[in-house]
Amino acid sequence: MHAVIDVPADRHEAATGFWSAALGWPAGGSWPGHAELRSLEPQAAPPYVHLQEIQGGPRVHLDLEAEEGGALVGRAVGLGASVVGESDRWQTLRSPGGLPFCVLATVDDRPPPPPVTWPDGHRTRLVQVCVDSPASRHPAEVAFWRDLLAGRWVDSPAREFAGKWHDDLGSPIQLLFQRLDEPDGPVRAHLDLGTDDLPAEVSRLVDLGAEDVGPGRGWHVLRDPVGLPFCATENSPASDGRRDLG
Repeated sequence: MHAVIDVPADRHEAATGFWSAALGWPAGGSWPGHAELRSLEPQAAPPYVHLQEIQGGPRVHLDLEAEEGGALVGRAVGLGASVVGESDRWQTLRSPGGLPFCVLATVDDRPPPPPVTWPDGHRTRLVQVCVDSPASRHPAEVAFWRDLLAGRWVDSPAREFAGKWHDDLGSPIQLLFQRLDEPDGPVRAHLDLGTDDLPAEVSRLVDLGAEDVGPGRGWHVLRDPVGLPFCATENSPASDGRRDLG
């Protein structure tokens, strides 16, 4: 599973500069044949965070790797997704609630990168994408992703969250499913950074240009320079095949 940050062309450089500094990974060049895409590239590990120029407002979408991409697309459509585009390397779909995602017929089984250690000693890594669903769409959206993705699921005791998913096969990203207070609207997603020192990480991100929106319970909400909300969280930044999803 990969995370893709979609931004308008006139904000692409600002987003690239911020997220490269936030994650500690340099930005690579444009993808061959796809000048609109570039990756943030950790050392000694494959990239799993990318930036894409789009027409429209900033957002986050998911990319899913699969050995049989066509079969996964067929399952997704059978569960209520719609196909909205196709390229030479992937197909683009929307979930029943409207969250964009892509299916790539490839699997890279190299382990995810270790966390980045900052000068004061605290560590950070992007570990989670949170799928945010308005109340009326939340049950169907959670059911769609649980049926589509093979992996381990842990229910949440909090009404605000349905639970967490991780595949235990080396995906660098786990999914969290959040129920929003708003009654209706499209499903969207935001990025969650894991850190072992939340106050230090929030201070670092604000110094890089993030807007401080406010604290939560084990997380802190921020906004990047192009307007995308994201969180710094107390999720462990360390790579671990079988994560503690509790």
